[in-house]
Amino acid sequence: MELVKQVIGPGLAHFEQYLADAFKSDVPLLNSILVYLAKQKGKRMRPMVVLLCARLGGNINESSYRAALFVEMLHISTLVHDDVVDDAMERRSAFSVNALWKNRATVFTGDYLFTKSVLLLLSHNEHRVLKIFSVAAGKVIEGELLQLEKSRKLNLNEDVYYDIIKGKTATLLAACCAAGAATTFKDEYEVQQLYKFGELLGMAFQVKDDLLDYGNADIGKPTGNDIKEKKVTLPLLYTLNNCDKNLRKQLLYIIKHKNTDVDSLAFLTKEVIKHGGIDYAQKKMQFFRDEALKILHQFPAAPERLAMEELVMYSTEREK
Repeated sequence: MELVKQVIGPGLAHFEQYLADAFKSDVPLLNSILVYLAKQKGKRMRPMVVLLCARLGGNINESSYRAALFVEMLHISTLVHDDVVDDAMERRSAFSVNALWKNRATVFTGDYLFTKSVLLLLSHNEHRVLKIFSVAAGKVIEGELLQLEKSRKLNLNEDVYYDIIKGKTATLLAACCAAGAATTFKDEYEVQQLYKFGELLGMAFQVKDDLLDYGNADIGKPTGNDIKEKKVTLPLLYTLNNCDKNLRKQLLYIIKHKNTDVDSLAFLTKEVIKHGGIDYAQKKMQFFRDEALKILHQFPAAPERLAMEELVMYSTEREK
């Protein structure tokens, strides 16, 4: 994403310093964990989105940086908690926090990051940005619980699936766009348009994640993480809704009872390809992507807008 780096490169460097300063504590144990977390650098996609949307409306300012820092701290706190829930020993090809410091310290660290992120905004009277993210956080939790409920019954329809990914993924990206825009745009309409843009981008991003779970699907070697967790994502959902009863029963049995068996996963992948599940999901991903770009093209042509277009394309063309 060369253009993104050109447009907000200095801003991202400044953000990294903000993050490094935030990930410090006078408590030795907590400080050790925070320093470790700060080194596990992710894509920083959410802060990038915040800063790009802010830049689209004017110069990145201190409020923009605080919004970017808030969402990254919130994101990391949820990852830390997720690793405890999933009993995960690795995160980003490194040991997870709970693998090194056990669950109690890990949960407290996640709580600390969440609390500190809220105080960051409150201490600077950033109530508008905090409200945007608070509403989003509630929807994310609802999306997670909706997925938990439906994964037990395995009776998803496509509308419910979209409700789940809108809550789990799209809402937070939409909040990133709106929060960044709110720090520079004066017109509330433009802020809301960028919220809609972010929601569509998030939908496309999540469908792409669904597709990546099938790994190198053309040779039948899926990653299968979603299937192992009994998550019925779009390629499989389409297949289940468009195959005969016997195959549907067989696939559901694999999801429930054989979801870690390599041969069973290969068979499931083959049927998903055969019944058009991969192609269908790709078309839906492209639809969400194109709708997001339509909204983006309402804004004047500028390097900032081109950088955002580059981010959109990266989200749907990435390989991991």
